[in-house]
Amino acid sequence: MSEPTTRLPVVFLPHGGGPWPFVDLRIGSKAEQAELAAYLRSIADLPKVKPKAVLLISAHWEEALPTVLTSARPPMLYDYYGFPPESYEVSWPAPGEPALARRVRELLQNAGMDSAENSERGFDHGTFVPLKLAYPNADMPTLQLSLKHGLDAAEHLALGRALAPLREEGVFIVGSGMTFHNLRAFGPQSSVAAAEFDAWLRDTACLPASERDRRLTDWTRAPSARKAHPREEHLLPLMVVAGAAGADLGQLGYRGKILDLAISAYHFG
Repeated sequence: MSEPTTRLPVVFLPHGGGPWPFVDLRIGSKAEQAELAAYLRSIADLPKVKPKAVLLISAHWEEALPTVLTSARPPMLYDYYGFPPESYEVSWPAPGEPALARRVRELLQNAGMDSAENSERGFDHGTFVPLKLAYPNADMPTLQLSLKHGLDAAEHLALGRALAPLREEGVFIVGSGMTFHNLRAFGPQSSVAAAEFDAWLRDTACLPASERDRRLTDWTRAPSARKAHPREEHLLPLMVVAGAAGADLGQLGYRGKILDLAISAYHFG
């Protein structure tokens, strides 16, 4: 992990619902699904050089401390229920990256942050859904990093800032969540709220870093914030990505809809 390379971008992406690209769940229109799937396939082309590894922060893993997977061969974690049997046969046997896990913990320690590790947990669907599309051969070494209990925005921005040196070390940092995640109001009835919050995110991501981080820290003041995110775990991967972005300005990487709800992705660097 010590040889410097071209600095890699950082990305926040929407991973959709459950194992939707690989099983017909009838979530949204086929056109909506095709557009999102095409975008997720395209993220492999964003780095100008092939990454040594992907570090993915998933909305679907929270721990008391930021925690890394240390298995050299992480299993699958089917962290959903009630789907067809084939949903539990999806496979993405990418290798883990124990050396990167050690480096992540070192960077967090240097920033004064405690961390932990887990040798048994597998890749959840926030990881294997987008990366199976981006890297279908399952040949990209991948490390998953958890969110921290409390879901404090400022803490996750600081977490991202601590990880920023990895961009110079060939690591592609990806945050996987959703810009709208209100399961009790998932449908056209929430289209206005989703559009309002999405517009605020687009404006925020493109601001200079100091103003961007201030607004992200106070994200609950955004229009329709709590309608879009009654609980913010699907937004917090964006905070980590924005922290790792440093002074890089954000840009809209993808804009689409699911069930008439606006969703978007953001690229930095």
